[in-house]
Amino acid sequence: QVQLVESGGGLVQAGGSLRLSCEASGRTFGTYAMGWFRQAPGKEREFVATMSWSGSPTYYADFVKGRFTISRDNAKNTVFLQRNSLKPEDTAVYYCAKSRLKVAVSSQTADYDLWGQGTQVTVSS
Repeated sequence: QVQLVESGGGLVQAGGSLRLSCEASGRTFGTYAMGWFRQAPGKEREFVATMSWSGSPTYYADFVKGRFTISRDNAKNTVFLQRNSLKPEDTAVYYCAKSRLKVAVSSQTADYDLWGQGTQVTVSS
């Protein structure tokens, strides 16, 4: 059974950095785009970043504004989200997801068919 497992969440002060990791077990996802989403308490899940199977193109949410970087290591079945200059409003559960798409990238949750369990990130002010 294929699973996505996120790690790297935790508590960080505003202005700090964290790198999230998402490892796929049971099957390679090297030929599919991967994405990161987040969900804050009381809010809907929102798109953060995505990357095609080859590493290009990438696509980011406007609120990222150069602070976040998505990357992947297909040999290790792992996708990363490096987040710098964190703000309290970045507090959320972060999810990685496997896209149905390969080359194209999407910000729509409906285009993703496998989700991790999420990892909590809390940014203190």
